[in-house]
Amino acid sequence: MEKHLKLIEEHLALFNFGDEPTALYEPIRYILSLGGKRLRPVLALMSCELFDDHFEKAIYPALGVEVFHNFTLLHDDIMDNAPIRRGMQTVHEKWNANIAILSGDVMLVRAYDLFLKSDFKDLRKMLSKFSKCAAEVCEGQQYDMNFESLEAVSELEYLEMIRLKTAVLLGFSLELGAMIGGASDPVSSQLYEFGINIGLGFQLKDDLLDVYADTAKFGKQVGGDIISNKKTYLLIKAIALAQGKDKINLDFWLNKKQFDPDEKVKAVSNIYNSLGIKELSEQKMNTYFDIGLKILHNLDIDPLKKKPIEELVLNLIDREK
Repeated sequence: MEKHLKLIEEHLALFNFGDEPTALYEPIRYILSLGGKRLRPVLALMSCELFDDHFEKAIYPALGVEVFHNFTLLHDDIMDNAPIRRGMQTVHEKWNANIAILSGDVMLVRAYDLFLKSDFKDLRKMLSKFSKCAAEVCEGQQYDMNFESLEAVSELEYLEMIRLKTAVLLGFSLELGAMIGGASDPVSSQLYEFGINIGLGFQLKDDLLDVYADTAKFGKQVGGDIISNKKTYLLIKAIALAQGKDKINLDFWLNKKQFDPDEKVKAVSNIYNSLGIKELSEQKMNTYFDIGLKILHNLDIDPLKKKPIEELVLNLIDREK
């Protein structure tokens, strides 16, 4: 991944998002400087390299995906009232919500600017697919917000929400790189499905880390989902399975308005442990990762070319942040 990351960081540093007013553009530079895994642009470049050694031809659309992803984080953090992102203050905490909203809006515009810098022969096709993906990400976020006011959310409803909110952008990143690299439409579509499945596994892993991660490694508040009663896969399974004392305790913490956050996180985590929720979540996560890896394995591409992407997926499974 080093050569891909190096190219991404170099071009991201050179791209001019704008200068004045400073209050509009500084938050953009701030959130992008916080790093992150750069997973989506890396996957785009890796996917392109499966079909063309000159993977750098995909750099600007790949950066467009990364800028769009960070735009969604800016707005999501406001909606979630999140204090920390990648171990640092969120933009709305460091500045304010209005600035975060407007800076995010500019990031969406600049994402399209980056796509327009591509030499890809069918720009209309690329932008059409990106626009569809971007709208689906927003649909997923809306479903996520809708869940906050619903008493019950089914496992299938949750999985569809994370497919839209998280997985489609990973799928698009892989499809994007394949398209630019010259892959056929059927092969590009297979890589999209590969991305959908690893995206679902990726989000389920994120749900697990929110409860069970090492705070120092995770980079954001551990237990935040529990504190806010966020309907993650873990909570949905716990509500479905809890009986007797576990159900009484879970209902108590879900309905309690005033509480000590650390006490609630510990109490709900203990309920999860009692019900085996961690193991059930890991099983579901691994199911999607296995499906994704099988799709990758079945692609008629040199196994040596596929190996870096396979290793990246295995790192996602074992990640601690």
